Amino acid sequence: MSSAAVPMPGPLTPYVDGFAAVLTAEGYAARTVTLYRQYVGQLSRWLEAHSLGADVLSEGVIEEFLVERHATGHQTRLRVGSFASLLAYLRDVGVIGSPEQVPAGEVDALLLRFAGYLTKEQGLAQPTVSLRVQLMRPFLVGLTEHGSLDLPSMTAEDVTTFIVAESQVRPASVPPTVTALRSLLRFLHVEGFISAGLTSAVPTASGRRLAGLPKALPAEQVAAMLATCDRDTAVGRRNLAILTLLARLGLRSGEVARLRLEHIDWRRGEIMITGKGSRHERLPLPGDAGSAIVAYLQDGRQAGAHREVFLCARGPYRPMSPDTVSNVAAAAARKAGLGIVRGHRLRHSAATAMLAAGGSLTEIGQVLRHQHTATTAIYAKVDIAGLRRVARPWPTPEAAA
Repeated sequence: MSSAAVPMPGPLTPYVDGFAAVLTAEGYAARTVTLYRQYVGQLSRWLEAHSLGADVLSEGVIEEFLVERHATGHQTRLRVGSFASLLAYLRDVGVIGSPEQVPAGEVDALLLRFAGYLTKEQGLAQPTVSLRVQLMRPFLVGLTEHGSLDLPSMTAEDVTTFIVAESQVRPASVPPTVTALRSLLRFLHVEGFISAGLTSAVPTASGRRLAGLPKALPAEQVAAMLATCDRDTAVGRRNLAILTLLARLGLRSGEVARLRLEHIDWRRGEIMITGKGSRHERLPLPGDAGSAIVAYLQDGRQAGAHREVFLCARGPYRPMSPDTVSNVAAAAARKAGLGIVRGHRLRHSAATAMLAAGGSLTEIGQVLRHQHTATTAIYAKVDIAGLRRVARPWPTPEAAA
């Protein structure tokens, strides 16, 4: 659609065609692209009326635009997020700069530095960093008096009181909160905010990781989930490849989502997995998983600029998120009549299948890429035959006599 179809004066005129081309390349429907052009046109006219250039555009400016529209009687569903793609495009072509993170106060400024420490010094993934920052905000806010953050006067009692209070209000959040608090206290000590290390004052959360049994699926139920994939459709071929990777290699949903085309070594029959902490590890690619991926790549995957293997089935054809990958497993389980099953259940299923086939706990830990042997030890509890060999007989009165 030409730019003349939608009259658009204002500073955004030179960029509307390029923006529309990007939306089209990402798989947006023609009707949706036309709608976006109209939104950009309205914004451009507003900028011109206020003598503003395209280079000043930001989330805050868009918020002002929407507030004024609403005040003049325009009842649309436009939000600041409606213009996220436009802002991303203008940043890509150099019209506007990247948004700066401006701390709102002492707590925000400190948390921003803490996030940088976790990312650069500890090498943690962004979801983990975000969680720890979120968990530590209430702790730092509690140390604020009269609008000022008083770190030097922090005591061991402050640390223990915070954890005890969390255990009473949100017991399930205590283990990650304990880990986050230790990270924060190490950061504060290293950066000189506190003179003494207080990590030893953090109470130890009760460990119950090995209390239960892995919730694995038997082989016939895994096969039933795979059978729900219609291999005659693009979505079915994609879902079969995803489920096969989850079930055969025990990959995490995020690892499947991050798998890129260049991560598959077809000659060697290997794939490179980007796991926790951005660690890169190679695994053999089973024949059935490789065949399922090939079928999807040859007839099912939309061509485009994205290098991730698995893309959304409908435009815009973006890489799938970890939650979307897990939802593939959930949908297949529902179709197979298995109830609620998420992607991680297939990871447990892969481990127990390897154990049943004679694999050792060490081998299972290598495939699942566990950092600690204790993490793999839970699967020993489902090895009934092995446990029967080492179990001592139950005492009887006759034996006692």
